[in-house]
Amino acid sequence: MAHIAWLGKKSPFCGNVTYGLSITEALRQRGHGVSFIHFDTPPAGLGRQESVGGDGRSIQVSPAPDPDNPEVALPYLVKSQVYTIPSPGAQRELRESLERLKPDLVHASLTLSPLDFRLPDLCQQLGLPLVATFHPAFDAALRNLAGGTQQLTYQLYAPTLSRFDRVIVFSELQADLLERLGVRRQRLAVIPNGVDPLQWAPAGQEDPQAGVASELVRLRQRFGGRRVFLYMGRIATEKNVEALLKAWRLVRPQGCQLVIVGDGPLRPSLQDGREDDVIWWGYEADRSIRLALLQLAEVFLLPSLVEGLSLALLEAMASGTACVATDAGADGWVLEGGAGIVISTQGVTTQLRTLLPVLRDQPVLTAELGRRARERVLERYTLKRNIDNLEALYAELVPSGRVAA
Repeated sequence: MAHIAWLGKKSPFCGNVTYGLSITEALRQRGHGVSFIHFDTPPAGLGRQESVGGDGRSIQVSPAPDPDNPEVALPYLVKSQVYTIPSPGAQRELRESLERLKPDLVHASLTLSPLDFRLPDLCQQLGLPLVATFHPAFDAALRNLAGGTQQLTYQLYAPTLSRFDRVIVFSELQADLLERLGVRRQRLAVIPNGVDPLQWAPAGQEDPQAGVASELVRLRQRFGGRRVFLYMGRIATEKNVEALLKAWRLVRPQGCQLVIVGDGPLRPSLQDGREDDVIWWGYEADRSIRLALLQLAEVFLLPSLVEGLSLALLEAMASGTACVATDAGADGWVLEGGAGIVISTQGVTTQLRTLLPVLRDQPVLTAELGRRARERVLERYTLKRNIDNLEALYAELVPSGRVAA
């Protein structure tokens, strides 16, 4: 089995964090050693308290040592859901950690940090194979300002990505974009995000030990038979929640409730506390509650202007929830062919204004869309499939016999 030095994030909560924790746990379950290297030590004198979930709440980070799966904390100056600025000594500490740990391979779940650009030289000097997972959202059609901003991120990163041994992306669309920017196709590996369909499942099909059934009963009592339309994610410009709210406020579907789960910088300006049919749930850390919300929801809505491959979307699909998403990033690719409803990033409010009454009046349609969504996940987007492909990639880079693919 291989020893992987995983460079990623454990906080604040975001898709990168979910990805890193789920992949490393799955690798450990298959017998691989994982040393998790992440930014965890703030500047001297500021303590070790940091916010999670974008909602201002904080936790004390003091992980218990695990001799079989050591952790390394790198110092940072600034850390957010989007980017990280390391302290001046972070690169030296990373190098010393890799020299001490002697991994077979380094896998960087890129954190949008200046340190990302130094990794190829560092790993080349240490003789270590280097793999990157490149997360930034995109919209290849450049139909909006957010898409143009993300395109600049791709242009900035492309020369450095071309020096990694392999770069993991989540879709062929993302690979095509990087190839056009000069990253050789041989260095790109398309490995879509995956979810565990036993953890994320329709009501009654999930792991009975997860305690979801009681949460679902409680939520049904709370909503009293009203049909739930759900958004789950950051409340930020690129997620385009404003367009969803505009459509909802124009339609006001009778007997329905819009539940917005998540937090972010735009929440104060978008939230209207006088609305009885809109619930601002906030950040939800409990997975069993998130699953129960997805199981309860009639429709999951994702109006993003840019995306990568949304884990929240895959979780909703695996839970048997009908899904509506824009064609930003790879989300439209995931839902194509009847696994959900795909709308354009242009004119989201107008499209949702038309769709919301249809989805309200057609429960048979939403049930069928939920069934097809789960089938699509089982066919293409399971965590097992993801790890199988990842092990195969590692086997190409690590000396023979160390990775069981």
